[in-house]
Amino acid sequence: MLRGEVGAAPPFNEVDVGGVRLAYNDEGYGPAVVCLHAIGHGARDYAELRLRLRDRFRVIALDWPGQGQSGPDRAPASVARYAELLRLFLIAIRVERAVLIGNSIGGGAAIRYAFDQPHHVRGLVLANPAGLDPRDRLSGWAIAAMVRLFAGGSRGAGWFPFAFAQYYKLVLSGGFAERQRARIVASAAEIAPVLQQAWESFAAPESDLRALAPNIHCPVLFAWAMRDRFVQLTRNLPAIRSFPSATLETFLAGHAPHLETPAAFEKAVERFLSELP
Repeated sequence: MLRGEVGAAPPFNEVDVGGVRLAYNDEGYGPAVVCLHAIGHGARDYAELRLRLRDRFRVIALDWPGQGQSGPDRAPASVARYAELLRLFLIAIRVERAVLIGNSIGGGAAIRYAFDQPHHVRGLVLANPAGLDPRDRLSGWAIAAMVRLFAGGSRGAGWFPFAFAQYYKLVLSGGFAERQRARIVASAAEIAPVLQQAWESFAAPESDLRALAPNIHCPVLFAWAMRDRFVQLTRNLPAIRSFPSATLETFLAGHAPHLETPAAFEKAVERFLSELP
């Protein structure tokens, strides 16, 4: 299982959440910090951050269903589904209140969870999250193109591995991300179906989270990868500005600043955590 190399590092923990086996790393003591990865990635995305924070925080990084070391889900991947699994997961591992760090669909799930469960969230760190981009012709075209790409992978098209590798050179452009990028690319055939599901879900009305933003009052740090070709800052700025307590820091990264510019990202997260009430 090549996708396992992308996910939670052994020895990892497992918990059954609503019939879904979720794998996760859990280390350190103190206030909880929960790390949520992008679609097709895994808990290994946050390995360096866990090492840096574990002497002061309980740092938890899970694998979403069908990714990393986790088992499959009976429901398709979506922001709403992942927010519900996150709720059940935190109950199962007895985390009452946490800071959520989320990238891409993980960021979208964090936003949705913070709206639904405001008393259980101390703060959010959102790295190019899903759900804040305007719904227009451009976004519709981009989503349809990505669905076609991953549908090719789901049916085993011979061109897909090469196309996916080229795509991921754009997604993870920083040199520090090279090893994780190689793992993700190697697992392309395994993760194509869940990637297709996620991109199909982004076209659904419930994936638009912009209306939730004014009602999320916890402190929010937006950690934006400025080289992102798909989730662009200029298109997301109106939504970012509608969060009552948000700050923005930018990074020279393609989609995942915690992987591509880890030192700068980790310093920003430490500052944010130190300033939380």
